Amino acid sequence: MDYMYGTPYAGGEDDIKGFDFSDQTIRRGFIRKVYAILMSQLLVTTAFIAWFLFHLPTKQFVQRNPALFFVALAIMIVTLLAMACCDSVRRKSPMNFIFLFLFTIAESFMLGVTASRFNSQEVILAVGITAGVCLALTLFAFQTKWDFTAMGGILFVVLIVFILFGIIAAFFPGKTLTLVYASLGALIFSVYLVYDTQLMLGGKHKYSISPEEYIFAALNLYLDVINIFLYILTIIGAARD
Repeated sequence: MDYMYGTPYAGGEDDIKGFDFSDQTIRRGFIRKVYAILMSQLLVTTAFIAWFLFHLPTKQFVQRNPALFFVALAIMIVTLLAMACCDSVRRKSPMNFIFLFLFTIAESFMLGVTASRFNSQEVILAVGITAGVCLALTLFAFQTKWDFTAMGGILFVVLIVFILFGIIAAFFPGKTLTLVYASLGALIFSVYLVYDTQLMLGGKHKYSISPEEYIFAALNLYLDVINIFLYILTIIGAARD
């Protein structure tokens, strides 16, 4: 979902300079807010993963009660759809922060349950690789002259094909197919991370997201990072077997 950001104006050279400064200031404030929210989400998620991974009673409890995972899944889907489809939910404070908090808690719970099925070394390795990959991709998105914001349609089609491939792959389980599927997933969401980062940056890119959509921007980046982590963890787990 892309939002064009622009303000009509008329005036001389001084007005143009003033407008440019104002626009850049708003955009910088928007970027700082997005990354502050994203870091908060990732800290909560990391805490849940560490809790479920290293606290044995909690790990055993969630494994004995699989229904909790599906409750969290339902909360995650409802809050995600509400934020994605309803402007009033994701733009109005404090409603947007409440929904984002509920989404983050539900997603973090699910990730904690998933991570608890792997050993601690594998999860720590996946976290480290994900951090390195995301940092490198973010720096690349900030400095590259390539405009990824024009690739929204292509990425959406690729994602649909990938989802269909995942459904088919579920009926033919195997190490090789799992590695191929997870590698493609990590690649696709790596490109999505660059795409969503450039949407947030605005500037000379073809499309940009409105500064009013700071919750939506943070949500997109969070989902990109989480998906990269999950697919890297899947690769590591499949390579172990």
